[in-house]
Amino acid sequence: MARDRTHRLDDTLPLALKGYSWLPDRLRRANADVLVTRLLGQRAVALHGPEAARFFYDERHIRRHGAIPGPVQDTLFGRGAVHTLDGEAHRVRKAMFMALLTGGIDGLVARTEAAWDEAARGWAERPSVVLFDVTAEVLTRAVCAWTGVPVSEAEVPDLAADLVALVDGFATAGPRHWRARRARGRREACLADLVERVRRGDATVPSGSAVGAVAAHRDADGSLLDPRTAAVELLNIIRPTVAVTWFVAFAGHALHRWPAHRERLATADPAFAEAYAHEIRRFYPFAPFVGGRAVTELSWAGERIPAGATVLLDLYGQNHDPRLWPDPYRFDPDRFVGREIGEFELVPQGGGDPRTGHRCPGEMTTVALLRALAVRLARLDYRLPQQDLDIPLHCIPTRPASGVVIEVSPTA
Repeated sequence: MARDRTHRLDDTLPLALKGYSWLPDRLRRANADVLVTRLLGQRAVALHGPEAARFFYDERHIRRHGAIPGPVQDTLFGRGAVHTLDGEAHRVRKAMFMALLTGGIDGLVARTEAAWDEAARGWAERPSVVLFDVTAEVLTRAVCAWTGVPVSEAEVPDLAADLVALVDGFATAGPRHWRARRARGRREACLADLVERVRRGDATVPSGSAVGAVAAHRDADGSLLDPRTAAVELLNIIRPTVAVTWFVAFAGHALHRWPAHRERLATADPAFAEAYAHEIRRFYPFAPFVGGRAVTELSWAGERIPAGATVLLDLYGQNHDPRLWPDPYRFDPDRFVGREIGEFELVPQGGGDPRTGHRCPGEMTTVALLRALAVRLARLDYRLPQQDLDIPLHCIPTRPASGVVIEVSPTA
């Protein structure tokens, strides 16, 4: 296994300029699976590949507590979120998410399909719609109804915009970042108030709802979540669901670039629809890498990792590694038909066992929603007018520049 011993002064600026391609390019040029560098003046060790993922997700090696930068907590995850915990505290909090998400996927998908169908009937009455924007609103309606968060139809556009902002602003400076911070403040305050009202009996939510489960959850120490942390965790159910918007926009991009898959996808063959969802997640950029801190003095592939050092796991590069995915820049859903995917192979949302580790607990939900909406998109009668469909890799998170503008036929 190769390694790169080229110590650069600092890679912060190259990362900002190149985005998703920074780490894969550095590793590729060095023909390496481990890279030592500096980011924001701090030593960082970047790892690549399934064995690196297995090493990274072992809590004896890497911890998340104290590893997620403050700006990311203040936008994407929230302060005190499950993503920042380790050990028993993480397992107990994670169990709540797994119970909600694994037991309720079918209900969430059914609500989302109904919301899409209702919204799509009105798209033909408009000159055009932006797929990214209308999908965000569909998912916002569905997930709020499913979680038990009360929201009126008039409130949906602003709420959807705030939920998109939480994702859009986590890895950047400037207006996008500050928009995300303001959105988080608004939404945490509203949800914390809802949790307090539920606990007092002043608000009623559906039995088995996420709001009720989070309001009643007790952490490893036996205590209820404080209302603000409860709000953070409610957002960590709602926000990732709306983040599926990015994948649906990428599905629209893929159907335009490779229309030969459209007819087969529209038949809703379960195996192909799921394979299509996996290939969207593999092919298109979502998270470039994840990070943690070394628990103790470590060594991987012969490279010393000091205790407390930042450790990065290359996600985007692994999803395009020809050793795992032959001809990786060819969009080919059939590569997943009949294939059992190893838990450390396909890693757009992390690796390992989501029940016990730090892999995203909503990954199964993402696949189910993307599978359902990709089929509905393939069945929709629409055309794409001329637009900018470039996907800028320097921008994290990225999406098609136009958001994928579609003109829906009146017969749809």
